[in-house]
Amino acid sequence: MKSHPDFTFEDAHSGIVCGVDEVGRGPLAGPLVAAAVILDRAAIPEGIRDSKALTKKRLGLISPQIRDMAAYGIGTVEAEELDEVGLTAANDLAMARAIAALPQRPDFALTDGKRVPKGMPCRVQAIVKGDAKSLSIAAASIVAKVHRDAIMRDLALQYPGYGWETNAGYPTLAHRAALKTLGITREHRRSFAPVARYYINETR
Repeated sequence: MKSHPDFTFEDAHSGIVCGVDEVGRGPLAGPLVAAAVILDRAAIPEGIRDSKALTKKRLGLISPQIRDMAAYGIGTVEAEELDEVGLTAANDLAMARAIAALPQRPDFALTDGKRVPKGMPCRVQAIVKGDAKSLSIAAASIVAKVHRDAIMRDLALQYPGYGWETNAGYPTLAHRAALKTLGITREHRRSFAPVARYYINETR
């Protein structure tokens, strides 16, 4: 694997190419968020990497630079809609919405993973470990993560006690314990087994 993402995959396609990535498949609460990014090669922030390889401090520094220097779009699927359509379809919806939110329509999209998402507004190539190989996908992963983390911090103020400001809705021990004592909220994904067992305690 290359040590850093670059434009190898982008250069294989003509026209406008965007990178797309999602965050939030595994949490028990909160939205699934995708971002689409079209980088300006004349103004690329330094240090773009797979978001999982960056510290929170670095993410907080790079994400605003990407937003300032690149074209980007955000797509979200809230917990209730995710429960209705299922996780895979929610993933595809979030990505399609992110691409549609771009200020210009791309000719091609690169996305992380093995599976090509359905219903995209342009042609798509799925790349295994794409967020570590493609600069555009890596940039999208950063924007999506920082955006979702901010949402979860805001939701933590509305629903204190679940630790979303630090666990971002993921099934940590503290979050699971809070489910048992506080019950589930409207932001919880009822189709996820660890949440479904606490329906009886739903009061919020």
